[in-house]
Amino acid sequence: MSQSTGSRDFDIIVWGATGFTGTLVASYLLRRYGVDGDLRWAIAGRNKDKLDALRDELGVNKEMLETIVADSFDPDSLSDLASRTRVVLTTVGPYALYGSSLVEACVEAGTHYCDLAGEVQWIRKMIDAHQARAQQTGARIVHCCGFDSVPMDIGVWFLQDEAKKRFGAHCKSITLFVKATKGTASGGTVASMVNLIEEGRKDREVARVLVQPYSLNPEGEREGPDGRDQQNVVYDDNADSWTAPFIMANVNTKVVRRSNALASYPYGKDFRYHEAVLTGKGIAGWTKGTMMANAIKALMIGAAFAPTRKLLQTFILPDPGEGPSPELQKTGFFNLMQIGELPDGTLIRTRITGDQDPGYGSTSKMLSECAVCLAKDDITVGGGVWTPAAAMGGLLLERLTKNAGLTFEIRD
Repeated sequence: MSQSTGSRDFDIIVWGATGFTGTLVASYLLRRYGVDGDLRWAIAGRNKDKLDALRDELGVNKEMLETIVADSFDPDSLSDLASRTRVVLTTVGPYALYGSSLVEACVEAGTHYCDLAGEVQWIRKMIDAHQARAQQTGARIVHCCGFDSVPMDIGVWFLQDEAKKRFGAHCKSITLFVKATKGTASGGTVASMVNLIEEGRKDREVARVLVQPYSLNPEGEREGPDGRDQQNVVYDDNADSWTAPFIMANVNTKVVRRSNALASYPYGKDFRYHEAVLTGKGIAGWTKGTMMANAIKALMIGAAFAPTRKLLQTFILPDPGEGPSPELQKTGFFNLMQIGELPDGTLIRTRITGDQDPGYGSTSKMLSECAVCLAKDDITVGGGVWTPAAAMGGLLLERLTKNAGLTFEIRD
């Protein structure tokens, strides 16, 4: 905890609380931590009537849960908000459209910050703009605190920690495989994806940042052994399965590489990281993988052009603020597998699971625990633009397994 945040009114302010995911976050914080306990939190957004309605829906009286009005395009209101809390938790995306002023306000106030951003081009912009100043003010800025990229980033931290304990060495490479998921795509995630594709078409530098494997690494350290993320169906010998591209690998892989760099390369500068979706053996696995790869390519092409993008948004893609029913959230899950290879060729496998749908139920719990960790735990790193693993590591791992329904385990 930085000195500058020791006497704030709140530990956490939930920004965007009346949105679909923001409401899930508020509900989780109430259920897990209450409003009259050790965690002091408030809800914030643009519309006071909606905030008051949410508070009534939560069943909390106004003396116990404050509502705060601010606006993404009013820097003064954001500065006032940031100055009142140790941590700002924000669900308001696309972050490239609505998030920059809030990050700046938190950096200037020395306020810690976490979000659900998966927008590589915007995260890079925040790193370049605010890394030095955040180090000065003590603000810990942590992006990617949902399904992208907490299970993957903390999963690598867990696997490497176990490898060091068991074998005395870190893995030289790790591949994460998506075995199974159940849940709908987040409307906010889709909106962010469409926006970054549009930005990439308009700006060649943005396009370069999106495809460069090490574009989120610190300046001067943006090269390494990994190439572009998987584009086609590929057979993996270690998994004994055909694999397809994982649509979220574009951000996850860069976050994991940044974690290694920020920690001064404990896994080595030649460490390699990859992600893919398992599709099975034989012709059936190849066919499934090919169909998935072609579907992703078609989606990217369709989203890149205004006429087809409008059709996708109208008839196929979910709108921001939309989400699954509580029943679908509860019956959702994710099941991931990592295979790490040690320098001597030994393989070590892990299993990572979440007990609700990845896009909403699990994501809202992961984001909440990241905020609580930033607010309450004895984090040793100073200010800067961090990743979940580089900032919180084992502290966050403990919170995720204790409170958020995630499991991380070694598989023999």
